[in-house]
Amino acid sequence: MTYRARREKLRSVLSSSDCIRPGSVYDAISIRIAEDLGFAIGMFGGSVASLAVLGDPDIALITLTEFAEQIRRMSRAAALPVLVDADHGYGNALNVRRTVQELEAAGAAGLTIEDTLLPQAFGEAKTQLISLEEGVGKMKAALDGRGDPSLVILGRTGAASITSLDDAIRRAQAYEAVGVDGLFFTGIKSKAELEAISAATKLPIVLGGAPEEMSALDYLRAQRVRIALQGHAPISAATQAVYETLKALREGTPPKNLRGLASSELTSRVMREADMKARSADFLGLKK
Repeated sequence: MTYRARREKLRSVLSSSDCIRPGSVYDAISIRIAEDLGFAIGMFGGSVASLAVLGDPDIALITLTEFAEQIRRMSRAAALPVLVDADHGYGNALNVRRTVQELEAAGAAGLTIEDTLLPQAFGEAKTQLISLEEGVGKMKAALDGRGDPSLVILGRTGAASITSLDDAIRRAQAYEAVGVDGLFFTGIKSKAELEAISAATKLPIVLGGAPEEMSALDYLRAQRVRIALQGHAPISAATQAVYETLKALREGTPPKNLRGLASSELTSRVMREADMKARSADFLGLKK
C-alpha cells in the first residue's frame, strides 16, 4: 500500500460517522501485530517513542531524526496507516514545517502538532502553553510544509487541563480556521467539557484519553469523536514480559521452562517468513 493510500485510509476514518480505537505501536514487530489483528490505524505516541528509542521519559529528549527514523522502520514493515505524535514540532514554526516534511517522507499517515511549551521552561514545574498566536503560526507552517495533500494534520491542545475549557475552545477554533484536518484534545475531564468542545467546533475530534464515563463508543460518535486513544498498554506489556523473562533466566530457569514466549508460528508470521521464503525461491533459486 502506497503512503498516499495509507493517508487516504486515515482520512476515511476521520470523515466517517464511526469512532475507532487505534492500536498503539512503536516498532516493526508491534505494527505488524496490530495490522494482523485488524486495527484500522496505528498510533505512535511521543512517550512510547522516547521509551522505545531512548529508554527515557517523555520530556522532549528525542530528536526529530530519531523519531522519523523509527517511523520509517515501521512504514517499511507494514502498510498500517499510522497517526504520529509530533509533539511541538521540535522547535518554532519553521522547525514545524521541517518536521512535517521529514515525517511525510518517513511514511506517516498523519501527525499532530501541539501547543505545549517544550522543552519545559527553567524553574517552571507546571506544564505551560505557547500563545494562541504562536500556535496558529505553527499550524500554518505545518500545512505549508505538507507536500502530499492527503497527509493528515491535526491541531492538538491540552488547554482544557492546563488553562481552561474556554481557552481550549478558542485555540481549537483558531486552528480550525487555519485549515487543519482535525482537532486532537487531551485533558478532557467530563462529558460536559467534551460536549462544549463538540458544539463549538466542526472538525473531526481525536481524543487522547478520557474518564471511564466517556468510554462508550456510541457516546463518542455522537460527539464527533472519530479516534479515541486508550493509552499505550502494548509497550508496557512488552516491558513487563522482557523483565520477567530476563529475571527468570538470571535466577537459573532453563530456557525450555520459560513461560509466555511467542510460539514459533507467531514468530514466523510476524517475521513474514513465508514471504521471505517465496522471494528466496524466486530471486535466489532456493527451494521453498
